Amino acid sequence: MSNRREFLKIGGATALASSLGGGAGGIARAAAPAAAGVDPLTLVDPELRPAALAMRASAGQFPPLSAQTLAAIRTRIGAMTTPPLDGIGWTERLIAGARGAPDVKIYVINARSGTARPGIVYMHGGGFVFGDAGSPVHDLQILSAALDCCIVSVDYRLAPETTYAGSVEDNYAALLWTAKHAAELGIDPRRIAVMGESAGGGHAALLAIAARDRGEVPVLFQMLIYPMLDDRTGSSRPLPQFIGTFVWTADANRFGWRSFLGREPGGRDVPAAAVPARNPDLRGLPPAFIGVGTLDLFVDEDMEYARRLIEAAVPAELQVVPGVYHGFDHNLTASVSQRFNLAKLDALRRAFGTV
Repeated sequence: MSNRREFLKIGGATALASSLGGGAGGIARAAAPAAAGVDPLTLVDPELRPAALAMRASAGQFPPLSAQTLAAIRTRIGAMTTPPLDGIGWTERLIAGARGAPDVKIYVINARSGTARPGIVYMHGGGFVFGDAGSPVHDLQILSAALDCCIVSVDYRLAPETTYAGSVEDNYAALLWTAKHAAELGIDPRRIAVMGESAGGGHAALLAIAARDRGEVPVLFQMLIYPMLDDRTGSSRPLPQFIGTFVWTADANRFGWRSFLGREPGGRDVPAAAVPARNPDLRGLPPAFIGVGTLDLFVDEDMEYARRLIEAAVPAELQVVPGVYHGFDHNLTASVSQRFNLAKLDALRRAFGTV
């Protein structure tokens, strides 16, 4: 598989880069050289530069992310799913949602009753507005085998049809179900982590906060991969132009947060319950791993969240990877991605006590 194909295969924002290519204000736009004279392409890790060049070459071929284009984007993303692997079991289930809410679809991967292995509740990416829990099953099978764990992937309701209040409850219902069915799944209820990428990382952070506040399920660890944590990024808080030019842009970020919040992002009226970075008290949260690239739109907010966790006496490991953009770790042939993926595995193994 070529570098470009490897980069394009994954679901979420990275896959959207393959299907949309770019366009003015587009979600996957590789922008023109920055006004300050810095060409973002020159900052990209050499092994990732062919994929970045491909995005730049396809810029303008597709419309930007908007309410009018969202349905087509979802369809395109859904058609790109990699089939699950044979040999690592998985099942699709419907579980009860929060009171008054619809049932929640989940995918249970690598369950094995009679054991007491680690468990992960996983939230997919997609800017809060696209993606589904079934698309990453293939990759989660590989992860579950590497860690000898069970993973529950949550099909939370998407925005704008459902705002944060609904999707947070969907994810919490899945966490609660996982803990209550730990014996059936072969999970040690004391070793449950939450994990997500991009918007899924934002959901994982919100879920860790909800679990702390409700006190029903002890979450051991939070694995936050380039998490989407702060609605102010790209709205009331601008960034240098060369940051966030590949894959996920400030324009797309505003649309995602507007859909998730049900109001304009960046303002003083945004509820802290919807935005991890706005939560005034991070004390008592589980230890965290946060990983992000220097060219990722979320680099500033992710570093700030890690700093606040540390100041709240929460053990936090922060990896800021030079020369990489949003979703870079799915280019599996690049050595920078391989190192980062090994670091994720190592952090989870240390958290689970399986090193």
